[in-house]
Amino acid sequence: MEAGAGTPDGSRPADGSGPADGSPSPGRPVLRVVTTVDAGADGGDEGLGGGSDGSLLQVFRGLGAGPRGLTEAQAEERSARFGANVVPAGRDPSWPRLFARSLRDPFTAVLLCLGLVSAAVLAWGTASVILLLVAVSCVLRASGEHRAGRSTAGLRRRVAATATVQRRAGEDSAPVTREIPVADLVPGDVVRLGPGDLVPADVRLLRSTGLSVHQAALTGESAPVEKSAGGEPGEGGVLLDPRYCFQGSSVASGSATAVVTATGGDTLSGAAHRRTGKPPATAFERSVQGVSWILIRFALLTPPLVLMANAALRGRGLETLPFAVAVAVGLTPEMLPVLVTTCLARGAALLARAHGVIVRRLPALHDIGAMDVLCVDKTGTLTQDRPVVHRALDADGHDDPEVLRRAAAAAWWSLQLAELPAPDALDEALLAAADEDALTAYDGVTALPFDPVRRLATVVVRTPGRPGRHTLITKGAVEAVLARCALSDDERSRLRGLADAQAADGLRVLAVATAERPAGDRPRERGLTFRGLVTLRDDLAPTAAEALAGLAARGVTVKVLTGDHPGTAVRACRDLGVPVAGVLGADRLDTLTDPELTELARRTTVFARCTPEHKTRVVRALRSAGHTVGFLGDGVNDLPALRTADVGVAPRDAAGVTRENADLVLAEKDLTAIGHAVAAGRHAGGNIATYLRITLSSNLGNVIAMLSAGLLLPFLPMLPAQVLVQNLCFDAAQLAFAHDRPAPSALRRPSVLDPRRLLRFIVGFGALNAVADLATFGVLAFALRGPGDDETLFHSGWFTENLLTQAVVMVLLSLGSAGRGGRRPGPVTWTAAALAATGLLLPMSPPGAALGMSALPGVYYGLLAAVLALYALGLLAARRRTDDRPGG
Repeated sequence: MEAGAGTPDGSRPADGSGPADGSPSPGRPVLRVVTTVDAGADGGDEGLGGGSDGSLLQVFRGLGAGPRGLTEAQAEERSARFGANVVPAGRDPSWPRLFARSLRDPFTAVLLCLGLVSAAVLAWGTASVILLLVAVSCVLRASGEHRAGRSTAGLRRRVAATATVQRRAGEDSAPVTREIPVADLVPGDVVRLGPGDLVPADVRLLRSTGLSVHQAALTGESAPVEKSAGGEPGEGGVLLDPRYCFQGSSVASGSATAVVTATGGDTLSGAAHRRTGKPPATAFERSVQGVSWILIRFALLTPPLVLMANAALRGRGLETLPFAVAVAVGLTPEMLPVLVTTCLARGAALLARAHGVIVRRLPALHDIGAMDVLCVDKTGTLTQDRPVVHRALDADGHDDPEVLRRAAAAAWWSLQLAELPAPDALDEALLAAADEDALTAYDGVTALPFDPVRRLATVVVRTPGRPGRHTLITKGAVEAVLARCALSDDERSRLRGLADAQAADGLRVLAVATAERPAGDRPRERGLTFRGLVTLRDDLAPTAAEALAGLAARGVTVKVLTGDHPGTAVRACRDLGVPVAGVLGADRLDTLTDPELTELARRTTVFARCTPEHKTRVVRALRSAGHTVGFLGDGVNDLPALRTADVGVAPRDAAGVTRENADLVLAEKDLTAIGHAVAAGRHAGGNIATYLRITLSSNLGNVIAMLSAGLLLPFLPMLPAQVLVQNLCFDAAQLAFAHDRPAPSALRRPSVLDPRRLLRFIVGFGALNAVADLATFGVLAFALRGPGDDETLFHSGWFTENLLTQAVVMVLLSLGSAGRGGRRPGPVTWTAAALAATGLLLPMSPPGAALGMSALPGVYYGLLAAVLALYALGLLAARRRTDDRPGG
């Protein structure tokens, strides 16, 4: 495309000339539904002449319709045949389906297996407790996801749109124009389009006046595309055919009447939806799977190991199976599904209530908290979809406000004398920047509006005080204006270089020239005097700079994936304070292999001239490099990349198919809302990680101690019922983690659940916990004068010690525990105190006696306090080393 082509006032398209290379081939069946309307159609494309080259007569024949519109009876019959004009989205799953889906969780499956084993050996108490845990977990998870689904359905109802359609009551009735819901449109309907309207379906233009549409949702190109009912199909496929408009685009200027050729799943949007497969596993799913399989192996190996060890060393048989199952249950974090769902559901509810962010898939909240790279478009995210004047320069490159005054006068009188319905985007920017005196300093005589062939516009004005003379003002593309100026070759080359330097800096450039003519002369655009240049930049989104700074402070790197010119994207980044580490264009990207792109993507900030395929490759490369990637998109062309990312984000007014496939839906396309979502995700992710660290390290220590005691003692170290009651007490206390507030430092880095780092943590702290448990053996031996003399006292002493050590671990290892930063005690601290009180009081109570426990001698508590103090010092020292270690 030449400079200035496609822009109504002929500016140099530094922000993106030419469409993104992602249009379908001429023969793609985007209009397949047209032929199926006709009872004699065979499902091919003959109804449109074999493709997009069909005449209007062929289009109407294929649709079985006419220019007067359908009758109400025809519309009703076609609505029953083709269905609603909505994006083909999967039905929201019912609550029972969500409940059944939650049973596939790895930990839930392990608990079910252990419960079945317990029932098989008639350990009904153990089996009942396990099944109760499974039921509570599944109910909480299904309820959270069902609530999120209802919120999204309400969102869809709030954004329902209407279309202006022309229909008839009967065959002989006159057509009546009225508004109907977009979902009620059918192939063959005649619709009317005006400025600002969303194109409600795929349509063929019947009549048009000055029509241009934004197709960024389909091609990624921010500049509006001219459409005309009388246009000729060109190269590039049906997407670039000027006679057709497609669902997902919007009218920038002008008006039109069109006939609907495809609705619902047969539109271009619907075809894009069908091409997308199942999205890959996200960061949270991969992390949970990694942790799950490590623990599942331990849980499944524990019962046979306990049985074999007791059989070999103590001669015990299947009577130890309930104890072995109880130990395996003790190792498994059975409350993980419950706590994860609770944390994520609370975060999602807060986001929806306070910031208008709908979380459509609960695990996506953790993913956005773990996100360290966010991919965004430029237009609508970093910048608004309109330009603003940057500078006005004279022929020497110096600031000259007179150049802007002349350009604004030309824009004003073009609008008035040519009877244009509204100024185009660049003229509007000129009028907004100029003072009122500039517009009233001249009297307009005549105007030659913008012509895409000439790539300029000219007005003739009368200057007060100069009778008999008129001033001709021309503005437009630099090359077109310079060609009409009286300049030497050297001077023309110098001015072209000045304009190129401005365009290379990411600015749009308009040239301005004038000439004095006798009154009454024909406005000849020759022999002009060059006056200067007006440069324009994209208007920055008002909250973008602050939001980008906030994301950077949280460790999130922003990458810009745009279909625009690299210069405009770099300019927007620089104006917003985003450091640009590198720029990669589509031509270079196409030459890179996947490993090369993976390495280069780390160091690149701007990816320019991107097609949908390019965006998807970049997102995939960033994930391959180990990043957790978020993608913000709103168009149909963004759908493949959005589904490839770990977390896909779309605004409420995005294309329907894109919004339906997003993990998070924003009330507005605003990076500030993403910042709030990141904070909520890290809050939830920090609590989940804290729960896992504390629970697994404590459980591992207890299991090691139990296995050791079971081999050293002539009796079971704890009865199965006592093990399960201990687990129930700790499980109930663990729900407090869902309500804890992480330390501020936890919100400044991605909340990544790294299985290897987690394993190192739980092994280290689990070993420390096991040492404390084994030290308790010595205390019990001294206080009870031989633990073998009284099994009841031994069971009671160890039960108390286990709950007290777990309470200490909860307080000292939780991210938001009391005393951190001078804050008041939080829910974890109060719950830990209740857990400690249970450990001290239960053995001496009637329920404790029913469980086979009894009161302990006073000397035991003094010795136990000494063991707990040493254990607490060891925990603090180990935690300090972990916090100081990189990535700890």
